Amino acid sequence: MTRDTRGTAAQDVPRRLYADPGLPDRVFRGVARGGGGLVLAVMLLVGGFLLYRAWEALSRAGWSFLTTEAWEPDAGRFGIAAVLVGTVLIALVAVAVAVPLAVGGALYISEYAPPRLRRTLISVVDLMAAVPSVVYGLWGLFFFEGKILPTARWIATYLGWIPVFRVDGADPSDPLAPESVYTSSTLVAGVVVALMVAPIACSVMREVFSQAPVGEREGAYALGATRWGMIRSVVLPFGKGGMIGGTMLGLGRALGETIGVYLIISPVFEIQWHVVRSGASSVAALIALRYGEASEFGMSALMAAGLALFLMTLVVNFAASSIVARSRSGAASE
Repeated sequence: MTRDTRGTAAQDVPRRLYADPGLPDRVFRGVARGGGGLVLAVMLLVGGFLLYRAWEALSRAGWSFLTTEAWEPDAGRFGIAAVLVGTVLIALVAVAVAVPLAVGGALYISEYAPPRLRRTLISVVDLMAAVPSVVYGLWGLFFFEGKILPTARWIATYLGWIPVFRVDGADPSDPLAPESVYTSSTLVAGVVVALMVAPIACSVMREVFSQAPVGEREGAYALGATRWGMIRSVVLPFGKGGMIGGTMLGLGRALGETIGVYLIISPVFEIQWHVVRSGASSVAALIALRYGEASEFGMSALMAAGLALFLMTLVVNFAASSIVARSRSGAASE
């Protein structure tokens, strides 16, 4: 409290401080804002373009576009129900395979690997993320598919009582039964996509794990914890958000994968829940398959499918970015 010239009490008011950031800071802030605004503008332009090109097909199909399984745009029967379910199933298989690989790799690199080997492994993981998807697709088509067929047959034989693993028309008791019913399946495509997803998820998780507080690590060791005990009580709780964020980033990549899936699957335009049976579908593979032969209206229908995939991956990536940002700045171990 202070008194004014008339002797009455006056409330203290904090003085407002202002620091001139200077020309370099103002330029940097303007460039950063411009870059962020440009990215947002490009995303809006892409979405607007897809909506404009897809409007003719969407206006004719209406809500049936989300429930129709067939894809015959020129006959007036088309929808993304089958390909959307196939896209989600392939992505879920990919995430189920990739996440354990990514978590194990990230923990080994950040916690167990010697410093020299750690640098090499980080470079290898980053290089795997840069390999073109067509290379993975060719590897899956000409090498991996033949190797996984016995595993697919074992899954169908012993886990076929689970509906998602059942293969209709297969005879498990006949050792000479053809294995063509297991080729070009959701399982094969999902495992191949998992190899593309795992390096991305591993990089995110490794970065978050490496930021676990040193004081809490040393405190766990001081209390007698083993290395695994320290990881379980400090690193994993601290990196929980990063694990979720890396998984969702991988999911976003898996949802939009095109060439790798296109080379492997045998497209079917019906909802196919059996991941081991031959036949699968994907929105991105549908666009790659029908783009060259589509009529003007068929192109509009493909744009509508692309718009649905764009919105789905956008939501997943935004959620992943938000979780990763929180895990880097405000995560804490329990």
